[in-house]
Amino acid sequence: MIGLLDKPTDGKIVIDGIDATILSDSDRSEVRRHKIGFIFQAFNLLSDLTVAENVMLPLMMIGNDSSASIREKAETILGKVGLANQVKKQVNQLSGGQMQRVAVARALVNRPALVLGDEPTGNLDSKSSQDVISLMKDLNRELQQTFVIVTHARDAFGKVDRTIVLKDGRIEGIE
Repeated sequence: MIGLLDKPTDGKIVIDGIDATILSDSDRSEVRRHKIGFIFQAFNLLSDLTVAENVMLPLMMIGNDSSASIREKAETILGKVGLANQVKKQVNQLSGGQMQRVAVARALVNRPALVLGDEPTGNLDSKSSQDVISLMKDLNRELQQTFVIVTHARDAFGKVDRTIVLKDGRIEGIE
């Protein structure tokens, strides 16, 4: 629901000051496009595109910038995730950790207010997992974006601002 893919039967979802529960389907899509970044466990990258092209996609969908500006923004965020020298590679030439960094860059390229991560380290080895977790924490501090991460590897994230523990669909605790 927080990703605005489904409507709640009760309550509100407010993202960056916008009450998304009263919006039409197309307006919710606009909020998703501009205000929410998604990091998927399975990366969901397009294998026939380069690293840069995968990261450029969200900006191309918004359509407000020139091609040169879109490429510059993509290359800037790829530099922040340590992939500045990989922009022309096909994503299938990358390691799992590198592909997840591309997925993180794609989620952040349009500077969304909210970044949702669905088991963003689930398919990675322990070193790559720690690298991606450190990267998300650094970007959270630097870019002041809110990250909501769903994970079974709770201890791997160490100290975070808030942890909400769910069990069988109910809040079991807030730390």
